[in-house]
Amino acid sequence: MQEDKRQQDLLTPVYPLVGGQANIASTARRGSRISMTLKDESLADPEQLAALPFIAAVSLQNGRLRFELTEQAFEKSKKENQLMASKYDGLARIIIQNVGGKSNIISVAHCITRLRFKLKDESKANKEVLESTDGVIKVMQAGGQYQVVIGNQVNDVYDAVLEVGHLAAAGAVDEEGNAVEETAGGSKKSPISLLIDVISGTLQPTLGVLAATGIIKGLLALFDFIGLIPAASGTYQVWYAVADGFFYFLPIILGYTAAKKFKLNEFIGMAIGIALCYPAMVNSTAGTVLGTVFTGTAFEMSYYLTFFGIPVIMPASGYTSSVVPIILAVAIAAPLERWLKKVVPDVIKLFVVPFGTIIVMVPLTYLVIGPIASILCSVLSLIFNAIYGIPVVGGIIGGVLIGAFWQVLVIFGLHWGLVPLAMINFGLLGYDFILSPYFCVSFAQTFVVLAIILKTKDEKLKKIAIPAFISGIFGVTEPAIYGVTLPKKTPFIYSCIAGAIGGAFTGLMGTRSYSAGGLGLFGLPSFIDNTGVMGVTNMIYIIIAILIASVAGFAMTYVLYKDEPAKK
Repeated sequence: MQEDKRQQDLLTPVYPLVGGQANIASTARRGSRISMTLKDESLADPEQLAALPFIAAVSLQNGRLRFELTEQAFEKSKKENQLMASKYDGLARIIIQNVGGKSNIISVAHCITRLRFKLKDESKANKEVLESTDGVIKVMQAGGQYQVVIGNQVNDVYDAVLEVGHLAAAGAVDEEGNAVEETAGGSKKSPISLLIDVISGTLQPTLGVLAATGIIKGLLALFDFIGLIPAASGTYQVWYAVADGFFYFLPIILGYTAAKKFKLNEFIGMAIGIALCYPAMVNSTAGTVLGTVFTGTAFEMSYYLTFFGIPVIMPASGYTSSVVPIILAVAIAAPLERWLKKVVPDVIKLFVVPFGTIIVMVPLTYLVIGPIASILCSVLSLIFNAIYGIPVVGGIIGGVLIGAFWQVLVIFGLHWGLVPLAMINFGLLGYDFILSPYFCVSFAQTFVVLAIILKTKDEKLKKIAIPAFISGIFGVTEPAIYGVTLPKKTPFIYSCIAGAIGGAFTGLMGTRSYSAGGLGLFGLPSFIDNTGVMGVTNMIYIIIAILIASVAGFAMTYVLYKDEPAKK
């Protein structure tokens, strides 16, 4: 407690200049350097921080604030024991050493539970040592990444890895500052790996808020249904503004995250997204039809205005809530911006580079990228609609496929390739039915773990399984998968079978979700129809599917699971 107070005294003058303690996600300390991960870096004031008498240097990049203490302040802090090493430093050193050392690391990032390394040579990593290390649950190799599964402490371990290894959080770049898109051994990524990397890197930063707004939207639908907060009330409208608004203006948000992914000026990415959501353009689809293309096909689209005589072809709903067009637009804008930076004189580069990029990319997006993206999305939707449209058994087949293989896709990170399908349906239909079967899968996995907790006599396994069960109830299943069921093999298979059974019911009933809601129990409100047409019908369907999957997983495991014989 005394050490915590001394550290608090040291950082007290810093807190107001970084947006307060509530704006600090985590703090790491290493010698004279202090690093903070900020929730909103715009609240920090690096200039004022640098003016503090005990700070020698300050840097702020990608939400990570670093500052060096002056020599005098550092010596004083050592004497008073104000700076303590992170308790995860030892684990961080083991991880760095066993992924082949710092020289073998191209970049390191993290998601909810995993450290995600891009290594020069994955053969230099020592998987056996890592998996036997306390604090490491599992090691996975997928999508060009070497993934070390940590669990709920991943943020702290990530900070320790960056500090111990003196690694940059922004990833690997070449001499010109461009992203290095290479995997182990220097070979280029496969198209599938690249696609998944792009989708996950663009959507993943939004998931927390996307889930939060989905929960709000679902709860509002529930409150309106029971008459607690009517849709016509001001209270409903204020909350609905953010619940629906975040998804409506998603192209602007993805313009920012995609720009960070492709190393484009973030505000250029946002400007392209703004153009796609601009009210006059969105409302133009309600005007007079000037012509139609692809008439009589599933890809039929009308145009309502022209650009220098060229038809501007758009979906009837415009590009609000869309995902694919803005990602493709930013991917093309990034190399254009880099080329302009090379050819435009420095004296006018500040405004000519954004001007040149935007004036080319916005028309190109409307005339070429948008229509192509719409056709690609239609093709994907047609394939899944065809499966679900098979008479009598279509929904069951689709539900079984999603329910059975969703966890396998998650393990390899391939589920990101299916996420845009739901986003497309939300934008076009206002609901999604294709991915609904995945929702009961996490509960199948979770109740398999509960059965193991009740059956096993292995105290070490119980210590891992109990927190994994709790996390699973709220939709975070990686600890359950990597710490319990996958190492045991057959329980993982039971969970897949149970997920398929629950998915079959979900698909049979055509269960719809109406927003990208939260995980686990927090996701239930996303199945409430806020228009009032279906009410809570789909939420009832998904609850039944959850019960089916949970009971099936629990029963199979409880009856068939046996502890492995103790090793002699």
